[in-house]
Amino acid sequence: MQYQKFKFNGYAIPFQDFIPLLKFLYSNCNSISSIIFKFSEVNFNINNYSLVEECSTQMIVSQHNLKKISFGIFYNLNLYNPFLSLKNSNCSNTLNTIVFYFINFKNIINILREVFDHLNVLESIHLINCNYLNSNFVQQIIKVIKPFKLKSLIIHEILHIESLLLLLQKCGYYLENIRYFYTNVLDDNNIYLIIKNNQHNINYLTIAVKFYEYDTVYNELSSTVLKNLGQILSPKLEYLCLVLLFNTSDLEIFLKNSQNTFIKKLLIRNIVMYGDGDGDFNILFYIKKYIMKKERVKYLAILEEDELFFPKKEVNEFKLYNIIVQKYHDLCIYNYSYIINNYLQY
Repeated sequence: MQYQKFKFNGYAIPFQDFIPLLKFLYSNCNSISSIIFKFSEVNFNINNYSLVEECSTQMIVSQHNLKKISFGIFYNLNLYNPFLSLKNSNCSNTLNTIVFYFINFKNIINILREVFDHLNVLESIHLINCNYLNSNFVQQIIKVIKPFKLKSLIIHEILHIESLLLLLQKCGYYLENIRYFYTNVLDDNNIYLIIKNNQHNINYLTIAVKFYEYDTVYNELSSTVLKNLGQILSPKLEYLCLVLLFNTSDLEIFLKNSQNTFIKKLLIRNIVMYGDGDGDFNILFYIKKYIMKKERVKYLAILEEDELFFPKKEVNEFKLYNIIVQKYHDLCIYNYSYIINNYLQY
């Protein structure tokens, strides 16, 4: 039997069904080129963990033409043997893409170098909201002899800036997609240093405050972003998404500082804080002045209390300047689905 792609979603398949399915596939299919593992511990009894790990490992080892693989949300499942099997399988000369999604690297930290040095044609590595990206992780990656081609780095906070900067010294040249979700650390300027040092190869950038965290000081965080970001952007970006509490004075600073940057897709989500006088709902005037009239974007989405997309008069005005206004959620790139659709598809 021949399949090009296998997507295993542990959320959707009951345990009693997927183990027989995995056994059938690794016994009968050896030409799968793309495997996506996405596990949920809620479907597993702790006594079944070893069986899940064994079947996942066998699934990888049985393949002769595996080119792309994604490990997602392993929780208490041990990734050690499935990951190590990449070294011991037939894919050392075929595997070109690996995605790690919500993976804790603690259990595989000691085999990172060993495995990556056996992958001879690896072209694309993606880290999405992973844990244990500390000095131990970075030291293992630095020791990897082959290029570590990190294309996507999506993180919610920077805990080990020195280690992260060392990692980017090794692989920052390859980085295309960086997304950072701000916490409540007001003096965290590390993200700007990372962007500045890698500005010429970053094409996709998202910076957002966690507006569902009630203790976040939205106005100070947002002000810090708008005052520091514009001047370090590259001359051309494919995608910029800002989820902030905007005020017009800081927004104008950002727009002036970034006036030499063309952005293909610009998304602005202005956080609405009822009862807070720091936000501003009159940002459209500045968007028109610095973005629309200078034709600095191709696609635009703005979400405040209402969408910019719905007043057709506004949409038509932007169209006169060759700017296409879209719905925010239609234009927004969602991390996991974007990586899967763009790097694990044929």
